[in-house]
Amino acid sequence: MPRTSYAVRPDLVLTEQVPGALVALTGRLDVSAAADARLALASAVAAGTGELVLDVAGLTAVDATGLGVLVGAHRAAGRAGRTLVLLDVPLPIGRLLFITRLSRVLRTASSASCA
Repeated sequence: MPRTSYAVRPDLVLTEQVPGALVALTGRLDVSAAADARLALASAVAAGTGELVLDVAGLTAVDATGLGVLVGAHRAAGRAGRTLVLLDVPLPIGRLLFITRLSRVLRTASSASCA
């Protein structure tokens, strides 16, 4: 299946590696990209069934608005009967999830554990 890749903003690129099932985020998920990222993730939620995996290994930064985008995608997935999984969370972003206690809400996985 072909990959669909587009820049949400100059600092954030979304790549649908498997439409409706696997989306990679690369760059900064911050206030400047939040609205477009929210729409793209809502589209990915609506496009499939089962787990929606967000490969966030390429994220370099996430601010409070970006966290809101991830929580919103988690909620939208739940309403659609799906599960959102954050794949390969970088250590600084993992710390942010831990500090904000979102690590209790958002499901994470490592590609090493999937092999």
